[in-house]
Amino acid sequence: MEFSWKRNLVTLWIGVFFCGTAYTISIPFLPIFLHTELGIDSGLEAWSGITFGITFLASALISPYWGSLADKYGRKPMLIRSGFSLSALYFATFFVHDPYLFLGVRILQGLLAGFVPASIALVATNTPEKEVGYALGVMSTAGAAGSVIGPLVGGFVSHWVGNRESFLVSGFVVLVAAFIGLFGAKEKNFNRSAARSGVKEDLKLAMQNKPFMMLLGIMLLVQTSVMIIEPLLTIYVLQLGGSQNSASLSSGIIFSAVGIATVLAAPRWGKLGQKISYSRTLFIGLLGGGIGSLLQLGIHHLIGFGALRFGYGLFFAAVYPGINALIVKFTDASFRGRAFSLNQSFTQLGTMIGPVLGGFLGGWIGIPMVFAINGLALIGVAFYFKYREPKMAVQAEAAAQPLAKS
Repeated sequence: MEFSWKRNLVTLWIGVFFCGTAYTISIPFLPIFLHTELGIDSGLEAWSGITFGITFLASALISPYWGSLADKYGRKPMLIRSGFSLSALYFATFFVHDPYLFLGVRILQGLLAGFVPASIALVATNTPEKEVGYALGVMSTAGAAGSVIGPLVGGFVSHWVGNRESFLVSGFVVLVAAFIGLFGAKEKNFNRSAARSGVKEDLKLAMQNKPFMMLLGIMLLVQTSVMIIEPLLTIYVLQLGGSQNSASLSSGIIFSAVGIATVLAAPRWGKLGQKISYSRTLFIGLLGGGIGSLLQLGIHHLIGFGALRFGYGLFFAAVYPGINALIVKFTDASFRGRAFSLNQSFTQLGTMIGPVLGGFLGGWIGIPMVFAINGLALIGVAFYFKYREPKMAVQAEAAAQPLAKS
């Protein structure tokens, strides 16, 4: 049968959707699990922060290694490895009754993660160049859609069955994603005879590519920007007049507004990037996201705040597909698995830094000022990127030779 990049895209989208859904079925309820199932009473906040962040730290550290293996043995094997490993670890969590053992399982989850970056790299390297922007835009909606559905399923399971059982559900959902990758994903024209490089060599090669390093820096800031609001949203909903009984529901709806906007807008940004360039759509997304954050300062009621979060999401949806498409543009095909794994490392670092920074700043200068700092930072990065963008093609061309030899 002739290879179909569209069928591959649909298959991998479904896989990432299930993977994202599985994560948000159980992980948002970690504090409840620690308290009710593992007996953590004192220091619950610290335990919650550590068990949440340690996974992303482990993933950030190990991702370059998995990227090196992906460029040697293929992105599909990494997809399958991650899917089945994560499923087994979710199932194992069901049997955990000791908080330190739970911490160990969370570390293993970080070390064995990689389903999403492997899927993105697989799409990026197995889609016609003229369709890459659209395909990556579509892929960015998969995790967003999962993050909207997952908490609803997880809340239902936790309420009616039990918090511990939500990990079993996550395990089954990731298992579905793993089998989808195993039987549905295709990888063509992969050179398995290439020598595998070391992580130090990969980092050295990456640092020679200034446009790529700039994109990694933008990704770190962007992910920190997304996650910096995470620990503050429910508190801010209360400050805007939400009742304590409905704060979780209200903040969940408002938080999901960004995910819904991403699902609606990201494929269109990918298509537009093909016409006007991904650099322009990335600039628009950063600028629009920054302005959207600033506008949230002047809103003092929940409906308006939710509407602005949705509008912010419509613009911010251009950022992830723009960065991913530019990574494809500014890196050699032989380096692409490692490139997306390094991108995953920076994403995970932002995921870890954001909540800690948001919690600290929210208590120090107030939540509205966090929105202000976030907005100004995104606008500053947008204009810095626009200033540097004309030089990026020349710099990438200079870096292409050593990257191709890796």
